[in-house]
Amino acid sequence: MRAGAESGWDFSSRWLRDPRSLATIHTTDIVPVDLNSLIWAMERRIAARCQTAGDTPCATAFTTLATKRKTAIDRYLWQATTARYADWDLSTRIPTTSINAAMLHPLFVGLASPAQAKAVAATVRKSLVAEGGLRTTTLNTGQQWDEPNGWAPLQWVAIAGLERNGEPALAKDIARRWLGTVGAAYADTGKMLEKYNIEQRIPGGGGEYPVQDGFGWTNGVTSAILDRFPDLAQPSTSVRK
Repeated sequence: MRAGAESGWDFSSRWLRDPRSLATIHTTDIVPVDLNSLIWAMERRIAARCQTAGDTPCATAFTTLATKRKTAIDRYLWQATTARYADWDLSTRIPTTSINAAMLHPLFVGLASPAQAKAVAATVRKSLVAEGGLRTTTLNTGQQWDEPNGWAPLQWVAIAGLERNGEPALAKDIARRWLGTVGAAYADTGKMLEKYNIEQRIPGGGGEYPVQDGFGWTNGVTSAILDRFPDLAQPSTSVRK
């Protein structure tokens, strides 16, 4: 439970043996693709800064770590037959069946090859694009990091990652859908919210506490999207910064 909360996805069918039962949570058995992508990016940045500082042993050490991590990600987390990155279950030694937005993190950090990015984009179009943005997962379980909820950080990872990897149209389409959701909920409530039901473009639900007003990451991502795609700033999607 603590590991699931610390993951940022508290809670999600990603961590459950039985997607309908929180009692089956086994987060510490899961090797997550998003965390490993972010660690790879961190290792690369440390290597680059060490190189700039003239610390060759440090640069070599962290370059080696990043290279080994990418090799492991490509071996265990990349699933060519299903055109996606998947979490790995250490207890069963097979990839999990969860189709979720974490698969876009390798694109976000620049780890995916052109062929991998193209395949992920196709899976996103098929399974994760909803009326009002990017789905978190494809399962409606009552957990808040599952369908029908959409979350601002995941929208940004998808938008930036897809645009970085030659999929600008899909990136902009997700941005447009998300702005429509934020704008519709703002018009109805006068608030920016923590999460949204992206199937109905209303405040999100599920989980163990009420939807929170605010909200830092929603405000920031919405502003960043509007800066990146100013032509999407229509009256129906505009919000106060």
